[in-house]
Amino acid sequence: MPSPQQARAQASAITSGRTAPETEQAPTSRLRELFDKPRLSPGQRRIAQYLIEHITEAAFLSITDLAERVGVSQPSVTRFAGAVGFSGYPALRERLQSIALAGLGSTPGTVAQHRSNELQSAVDAEIENLENLRRDFADPDQIIEVGRALSRSTPLTVLGLRISGSLAEYFAYAARRIHPDVRLVTKGGSVAYDTLLQSREAGGTWVLAFSMPRHAQETLTALRVAHGAGLKVALVTDLGLGPLADEADAVFATGTGSRLVFDSYAAPVVLSSALLQAMTDADPERTQARLESYEQVSEQQQFFLKD
Repeated sequence: MPSPQQARAQASAITSGRTAPETEQAPTSRLRELFDKPRLSPGQRRIAQYLIEHITEAAFLSITDLAERVGVSQPSVTRFAGAVGFSGYPALRERLQSIALAGLGSTPGTVAQHRSNELQSAVDAEIENLENLRRDFADPDQIIEVGRALSRSTPLTVLGLRISGSLAEYFAYAARRIHPDVRLVTKGGSVAYDTLLQSREAGGTWVLAFSMPRHAQETLTALRVAHGAGLKVALVTDLGLGPLADEADAVFATGTGSRLVFDSYAAPVVLSSALLQAMTDADPERTQARLESYEQVSEQQQFFLKD
């Protein structure tokens, strides 16, 4: 009789390919696709990130207002519009408005949101993050591809510094049930460098890194060290653009909850679970054998209480 975890591993395999469209992509996802094609300068990335984070309001700003909000010049906004493929700012704003209005039309419960208290608003924001992630999952091919790569990387290094350490610990704890050699890095500096270099020397090919706000400078340095050592980087973060994303070979960007004093991470945790699922799918025989072995040990050592 398989354990509940084994049954879930067998029953919830991810299937490749885009499913039949049921809803349009989330506005943030559409904007990331729109802005991720060209090589943007740091100032242009600031404009792009502002538009992603404030699309509902920013889509209706004049070029003067947008430049003031971002802290750049009006010519910089015009050059940004050209860099992302538009004839000028009016053409870009027209596209932004269509994306913003489509997003408003597909958001459930907008009429009642003003009656929510602070805690309910925080939950509403996380629901929106999960809805956006659900739309992103309409095409799971990148999740499947990276999950296979992480599964093959032996050892597999998982990195999360400062506030991101909890996400890295969750992923590493679960990954050790299905992968023979998972190395966790939650301290920066020379400790991180040693682990990354040793992982590469031992035959590792990938690092899975987590970076949530506030993004640590030492995380960026660690990613550069990983690349310098010959490791590929998969990054789970809230920003699809910027220096951290520039250092990654695969980026999974999803929103975090920021309505309360400390951020919440519903969507990044679900994204992590999806990557774990893709790893189990990549080598089902190994997954089954390792889960069965772990269940035997946990039963013998009485790791868990009887429900």
